[in-house]
Amino acid sequence: MSGEDAPAQQQNAVDQKQETKPAEEPKAEPPKTESAPAAAAEAAATPAATTAEKVPEEETFTYRALVLTGYGGYDKVKLQVKKGKPALKAGEVLVRVKACGLNFADLMARQGLYDRLPSPPVTPGMECSGVVEAVGEEVTDRKVGDRVMVLNRFGLWQEVAAVPASHTFLIPEGMSFEEAAALPVNYITAYMMLFDFGNLRPNQSVLVHAAAGGVGIAATQLCKTVKDVTVFGTASASKHETISQGGVTHAIDYRTKDYVEEVRKISPKGLDIILDPLGGSDTHKAYNLLKPMGKLITYGAANMLAGQKKNLIAVAKNWYHQFSIHTLSLIQGNKSVCGFHLGYLDGETELISQVMSTVLDLYKQGKIKPRIDSTWHLEQVGDAMRKMQERNNIGKVILTTEPMPEEEKKEEAKKEDKKEDKKKEDKKKEDKKKDDGKKEEKKDDKKKEEPKKEEKKEEEKKEEAKKEEK
Repeated sequence: MSGEDAPAQQQNAVDQKQETKPAEEPKAEPPKTESAPAAAAEAAATPAATTAEKVPEEETFTYRALVLTGYGGYDKVKLQVKKGKPALKAGEVLVRVKACGLNFADLMARQGLYDRLPSPPVTPGMECSGVVEAVGEEVTDRKVGDRVMVLNRFGLWQEVAAVPASHTFLIPEGMSFEEAAALPVNYITAYMMLFDFGNLRPNQSVLVHAAAGGVGIAATQLCKTVKDVTVFGTASASKHETISQGGVTHAIDYRTKDYVEEVRKISPKGLDIILDPLGGSDTHKAYNLLKPMGKLITYGAANMLAGQKKNLIAVAKNWYHQFSIHTLSLIQGNKSVCGFHLGYLDGETELISQVMSTVLDLYKQGKIKPRIDSTWHLEQVGDAMRKMQERNNIGKVILTTEPMPEEEKKEEAKKEDKKEDKKKEDKKKEDKKKDDGKKEEKKDDKKKEEPKKEEKKEEEKKEEAKKEEK
């Protein structure tokens, strides 16, 4: 679910220069007032001084970047300031990033469940859009000022990014930066699954899980480009109206109904194509739902995500129920099982470019259009990830590199303060419960001791009575 590989050395070289201080705005250089001839004369007179000035100017270049500092919750992705302008290698371009796409793989990467992302500290981000700011040697098909979308293995959640020119695609007229950032991963993934693996044809049926998500909406729109395709889509009930308007023929609430039973009611023979991002036991269900000559395309393991931190029980359960099948069963069932992962299509630049060209043609024809759920500032990445992980989005969640206005920063600070206050309040309540519990235990112990004391008194009375008798 990520883009093609980018040289890891490039990211590491940049990361070595990063600072861990709070995010700051890049400082603008003060305007120079002297005239060009005067400046030239001064430069000629003092060449050594000019050379000395150029070095610190390059070194003081700063840009903001989101950095995964370790595996865990939403707070592990932090906004930092990096120093030093990224150096361009041959065949690379420098992109001033405007918007970034958030993908499910990014959520898994945060928990350490996505092996295509290098170990922390590292800047995540598989897709973005922006403007070419500089071109390296051997680049002939891109120029400064080009509006481009970028597909990369990682490293795009930052204000500037040096990437291979072959990983960039020109943004069509009329497409916004937000739409451009929402398109590469979702639409390439959906297109290749449906048409390269699925061979989607008229009058067929398709099951799309998470039909309100980025890939789900992309797949539904692409299904509509083929005549009379029936789309079954799973989503929570609150999203049914939206996905039905978007092209889902039969919306199913997976939280309250068994989607297998619902599909069988309408299509007793089963389905032609099933897109499975869930994994585990749901892959078994999907295979059994295929009709003869049906195709199961599995492309994720969303069932592993249960909470903002890695849930070992959910991971173990998913692996325990992992689907496997003997080739003889495939032959007897006349079915096929395919696996898709965009991040492992290393070196397939030509193939990806062909698919992107087709997808962009469909956009220009008005047959597809990315749906943006919400746009968040880099400072709000935790809230953006939470919205997606809790399945509250309909469409793509976007991060914008545009600095957050001061008013919004103050509001965010207030929210953070409230969160901290709530944490403290919850801790106080928890401590009070513990104290109350200890008090109750002491009371219980006291109650238990009282009968013992009474028994002891009775025994002492009996002993006294015996002595008196003697």
